[in-house]
Amino acid sequence: MSEENAVSIETNSDESFTGNVRLIYILYLVGIVMPLVGLVGLIFAYVKKGDAPVWAKTHYRFLIRTFWIYMLFLVVGVFTSMIIIGWFVLLAGLIWFIIRMVKGISALQTGVPHPDPTGWMI
Repeated sequence: MSEENAVSIETNSDESFTGNVRLIYILYLVGIVMPLVGLVGLIFAYVKKGDAPVWAKTHYRFLIRTFWIYMLFLVVGVFTSMIIIGWFVLLAGLIWFIIRMVKGISALQTGVPHPDPTGWMI
């Protein structure tokens, strides 16, 4: 009996982390049009990553790094928007961000750890 309970607790925990990670992906995507929502997702990722299973930690690391790299794109794009190149940097950053979110969600849906949580590339 105790083994069955342990398995069900682990499964419920994994489902809980899957829901948490999915929520952060959604908050990040909503953050494109409402920036403070993305910041809430970042805080949530920092809070939840400590007690997460290994597969979820890869997603949390991926989400946190994606947020900060996207902020770098935004800062560079805003400061260079006086010249035409800044608008292209902002557009490239947005496309990069959306693609990373879609790939992360698809990895989460298949139930695997994120394949490259520390990479900068798409």
